[in-house]
Amino acid sequence: MSAAPRQTASFLMQRFREVGLEPDKRRGQNFLIDLNLLEILAKEADITDRDVVLEVGTGLGSLTALMAERAAAVVTVEIDKHLQLLASEVLDGFDNVVLLPHDALKNKNHLHPAVIQAVQAKLNEAPERRFKLAANLPYCIATPIISNLLSTPFVPVSMTVTIQKELGERIVAKPCTKDYSALSIWIQAQGVAQILRTLPPQVFWPRPKVDSVIVQIIPDADKRASIPDLEFFHTFVRSMFFHRRKFLRSVLVAAMKGQLTKPQVDKVLESQDLGPTARAEELDVEKMLSLCEAVRQSLTENSSN
Repeated sequence: MSAAPRQTASFLMQRFREVGLEPDKRRGQNFLIDLNLLEILAKEADITDRDVVLEVGTGLGSLTALMAERAAAVVTVEIDKHLQLLASEVLDGFDNVVLLPHDALKNKNHLHPAVIQAVQAKLNEAPERRFKLAANLPYCIATPIISNLLSTPFVPVSMTVTIQKELGERIVAKPCTKDYSALSIWIQAQGVAQILRTLPPQVFWPRPKVDSVIVQIIPDADKRASIPDLEFFHTFVRSMFFHRRKFLRSVLVAAMKGQLTKPQVDKVLESQDLGPTARAEELDVEKMLSLCEAVRQSLTENSSN
C-alpha cells in the first residue's frame, strides 16, 4: 500500500490545475493543509482497528488515507464528482475504504440512507466494532451532520471534527451567553463537548474568512437513555429558541397552540418554578430537560382525557 500524497497547498493547487478546476465555495471546500493538524485530528479521534469511521467531505482523500491506515474501515462521503475521481486515485490501495459519491444528507433533518447503511454494514462485520465521526466538515453542512447523528439509531462513540469557530462556540456555550442555543442544549444533554484547538485561516486552502476549531463530542449512553422521548425533546428545544429574547411563557404558548391552553402552560411553568420573566436562554440543560418532560406529560394527560 503506497503512502498517500502529502496534502500541502502546492499539491492541492497542482492537482486542481491539472484537471482545470477551482475549489467550490458553495460546498465549503476549504482543505486542511497543515500536515501536523491532519495528524492531530486523526490522533484526537483515537482511531484504532476496532473503529468504523465516517468522514463527510473526502476532498482529495489525504485525511481519509491517514485514518484508513489505523481504522477497521472508513466510510467517506464526497458530493463533488471531480473530487471523487481525484480521491479515488489516492485511495485506490485501501481495501477498507468505502467512498460514497453523493450528498451525506437526505434533507436538513436526516442523513442519507446510503450513509447509514454503509456504516451499519461495516459495523456488522465484527461484534467489537465502534462507530466514530472524524472529518474536516464543510462549513455549510456541519450543523445538520452533527445534530442528525445524535438522532440516528446508532450514535458515534465520538465525533472529532473541524468546524467554524462560531459553531464550536455555540456547541459548548453556557446559559445566559450570546452563543447559548438549542444546539448547545441538544448536544450537551446527550454528552460532553469541548473545543480542542483553534485553527487560523492560513492552515486551510483556500483560506476561509473566519477561524475554525477542532471540536470533540463524546455522547453518553446514560444521558441519552434518561431522555424519555428524544424526538420530542429535539423539536421542543428548537421551538423554545425560535424567539430567544421573548419571555418563555409567550414562546411556550405559541409553540403549544391548539395543544395546551394558557392556564395549562402557566401550570407547567409554575411546577418548574419559572416566573413570568423567565427566558429560554437562562435555562441550563437540566432545567430544559425538566421543562420538556413536564410539557410532554401535560400533553399526554390532555390526549388521554
